[in-house]
Amino acid sequence: MGSVIFPCRRDIVRLAALLLLVTGHAIAQTEPEQVGQVLAEPIVSPEVSVFRLKQYLLGRVAPPPSATSKDQWTAEENRLRRQLLDVVVFHGWPAEWVNAAPKFEDMGVIETGGGYRIRKLRYEIVPGFDSVALLYEPEKLEGKIPGIVNVNGHVGPLGKSVEYKQKRCINFAKHGILSLNLEWFAFGELANPENAHWFGAHLDLVGANAEGLFYLEMRKGLDYLANHSNVDRARLGVTGLSGGGWQTIILSALDERVTVSVPVAGFSSMTTKVAARAFGDLGDYEQNGTDLQDGQDYTHFAAMRAPRATLLTNNAEDDCCFRGPLVRPLIYDAIRPFFALFGHEDDFAYHENRDPGTHNYQLDNRMAAYRFFSTHFGLPPITSEIPAGAELKTYDQLVVGLPRDNLTILGLARKFAGEIKREPLPADDAAAAWAERERKKLAEVVRYKPVRLARLWTVANSKTKGLETLSYLFDLDNGLEADGVWLKGVASSSQAPATIVLDDRGKKAAAAVVSDRVNRDEQVLALDLLFTGDAWKDTEPFSFAQLLGSLGDRTIGLEAAQLISIAQWMRERSGSAQLRLETSGIRSQLTAQVAAALEPKLFSDVVVRDGMRSLQYVLDTPVEFQEAPDLFCLDLYKDFDLDRLALIARPTKTSTLSFVKRAKAGESR
Repeated sequence: MGSVIFPCRRDIVRLAALLLLVTGHAIAQTEPEQVGQVLAEPIVSPEVSVFRLKQYLLGRVAPPPSATSKDQWTAEENRLRRQLLDVVVFHGWPAEWVNAAPKFEDMGVIETGGGYRIRKLRYEIVPGFDSVALLYEPEKLEGKIPGIVNVNGHVGPLGKSVEYKQKRCINFAKHGILSLNLEWFAFGELANPENAHWFGAHLDLVGANAEGLFYLEMRKGLDYLANHSNVDRARLGVTGLSGGGWQTIILSALDERVTVSVPVAGFSSMTTKVAARAFGDLGDYEQNGTDLQDGQDYTHFAAMRAPRATLLTNNAEDDCCFRGPLVRPLIYDAIRPFFALFGHEDDFAYHENRDPGTHNYQLDNRMAAYRFFSTHFGLPPITSEIPAGAELKTYDQLVVGLPRDNLTILGLARKFAGEIKREPLPADDAAAAWAERERKKLAEVVRYKPVRLARLWTVANSKTKGLETLSYLFDLDNGLEADGVWLKGVASSSQAPATIVLDDRGKKAAAAVVSDRVNRDEQVLALDLLFTGDAWKDTEPFSFAQLLGSLGDRTIGLEAAQLISIAQWMRERSGSAQLRLETSGIRSQLTAQVAAALEPKLFSDVVVRDGMRSLQYVLDTPVEFQEAPDLFCLDLYKDFDLDRLALIARPTKTSTLSFVKRAKAGESR
């Protein structure tokens, strides 16, 4: 019996060439390398993509506040406060947690012999999640005295024991002020890796706005001081540097009990953030919390301080963020008229630090704070700092101690996920009505806004070796863009079946999949959506994604809208009754499944490679926000999972060819 000889790949290519000579028609027989060369050609530069997105963001920023009278602004301020607390900050948080009385445990006292003592405190943020604090008390504690909450910034492993914070708290206590020194997530005693602030995105995913946790952590400290038997509730203050400056403006804008506020290098207008990204003004996840700047800006938070005493401090050449000359015009100069409405223009002050002028709360900034607090608390003027260097304690001396099983930000998100209860999937006879209701809910959750293809730019082409291609820039009518390459065998029908291909790594990584579909005589569109591919190389898309979320958009909703619009164009262009969608990676998977659920008749099939079985994977691995910002959409996992999206998408068929391997050991919960 003779042996059977199978042709090699080179023989197939030669056979295709022979058929071309015999028939006069080219039969597509592409190689991934050939396709990859076309897909790797840049269509739009990252500089252009960033510029277009900045334009989009600036168009979404709320204009600065305006007021005609103190009564009008008081009413508007109260409305904003209720809106921000009830609808934004505490979205998804149990009312009993929000309204719970402060629970502080006295863990012992350090007697210093220097005119003050340090009381160690442990307190509950939410059930199962504790933090710690230090209360610096005057040695002779009599009558009603002022109290100041001192909040942390990004101070590294030292946390609450950092030098400049100890000196400030010691001086406050020696001048007759109760000074509460709070720890902060990810620093000091809360320096668990699972307390990284970016894990706030995982809280959003399971339905609890991360802003709520950060707000409760600092507000509990204010609750404690306000309820202290020796504190004069009419003289309550807050101050802090950097992230502590952010906490200061948020807490003192949203809580009317704060009578004196001194934020140091902690915030700016969104306009400044977008324009001055080189100086790090974006901050961490909570500083651009979901919906926090949807309809209002940090300019509004500054104005909400009127007429209560406020000193804004910034550093002239800050090497971190919020440089004074850049942020001052919108958060101070533009806000002075609000204090003037109340006749309190002198109670709104500004201090620019030039020594050392970098990111600091050192002596010059402390002196500005001492003067301001003592003036507005009705104390004797503090004109110099009492030397306290010899009195500084070590980190270990100031350790309070946390429970061994203390929750973390990520742990709390997983806890919420474990308590999710969704409506059961319907029986077949009720599926259509159920799907329509769920589709409307999904559109609300992802903030879906349909977009149109405003202009199509054909920027390149090729036609060789049986393959023809066109490279496109898709200009959408919301001002954003996507790019892609259309490919087809020269001899394939102009109405051949069509497939759109998405890949988390960008279209040039999809060469093998694209080549395979072309070789099946299909037309293929290899597509890069927002934040994917060479158009976003080296741009830190997660930074922009948090700004979009803070302004009220959802990245996944924007991407799904792009995909739907371009898919509609592709179906019309191809003339094909069938439009497949094939994805590689978990980001593309979610975009595809959301789009298919929103427009269930658009795709015949959604085929997933390297996908997730469930959004629980994002929590269990965990997937970091910086790696896949599209996945983190407020309420998405609380209300939906991938099986639910697949059912809503019917008659579109959804199938997964392979699953991504877990980044860490362990099976899905």
